[in-house]
Amino acid sequence: MSRLEIRAFAEDHLDAAGSLLAARHRAHRAAEPLLSRRFEDAGAARGEVASLWAQEHASGAVARRDGHVVGFLLGTRKDDRTWGANVWVEAAGYAVDEPEIVRDLYAFASQQWVDQSRTRHYALVPGLDDQVGAWFRLSFGAQQAHGIREVDDRMWPPGTRPAEQGDTEALIELSPLVFRHHALAPTFSGIDADEDEDELRAMLAEDISNDELGELVYERDGRVVASFEIVPVEKASMHRGLAQPDGAACLGWAASRPDVRGSGAGLALTDAAFAWAHEHGYASMVTDWRETNLLSSRFWPARGFRRSFLRLYRSIP
Repeated sequence: MSRLEIRAFAEDHLDAAGSLLAARHRAHRAAEPLLSRRFEDAGAARGEVASLWAQEHASGAVARRDGHVVGFLLGTRKDDRTWGANVWVEAAGYAVDEPEIVRDLYAFASQQWVDQSRTRHYALVPGLDDQVGAWFRLSFGAQQAHGIREVDDRMWPPGTRPAEQGDTEALIELSPLVFRHHALAPTFSGIDADEDEDELRAMLAEDISNDELGELVYERDGRVVASFEIVPVEKASMHRGLAQPDGAACLGWAASRPDVRGSGAGLALTDAAFAWAHEHGYASMVTDWRETNLLSSRFWPARGFRRSFLRLYRSIP
């Protein structure tokens, strides 16, 4: 086999990158057909790569063999206050002819990132064994999962209902619980809720009155003890581009009081979420969870959500 040549990514690599990304997405959709068909088109895939390349500080690498581009990798940045001195390889940020090539691309691109003291690296990778394995052998680990499944018709269980304006204070009490749980072992997220209570109260009032959103609660003994929120996937910040199925609902938030966990509140709200989504014409639903959150990383796959993408993470000392 001829030698692999690695060089910096440039504008004239966009066409080849789009073709590689479309091929990767076709293989991904063969395993998970609920993903959007539109990115099987090289032009649509190229648009996603071009959008990343247009971002300030975008940088990366391409791999060439026998004069042909056989892989590319692009890194961009998010808010350092949330993610540290970061670089992100988004869902459209890489594609390769064979998985091993991503290791060569990362070796080239990451040197520049580390030279700039950007040592927290994230990659959103198709949840396929051959794709994930190459990243694992670069010392990345699984941090977050995107899940997807079909919506089926279900009954609203007793105790579940859409939220009402009178539930606002109960929802405010539930709001920080996910962040508090993620601060504990073994997640140690380090991300604070940092929400102004008055702003949260106004936002919840608006969300409850919005027919496009599903603010659902579970009530026990006259008290709201758990809540789920379902939104159109277009409003979900984590599910963008290739990771955004067409016309899906997103179960974007779920919390229950610690004293009711394991009692059936989450199961009841899951059924209610599917009942709401079916009534609103959705055929599929996505959600996401921290893989180090032992509760959610077991709960959602047990509810039929299949891992479509994994967010991988590496911190370099």
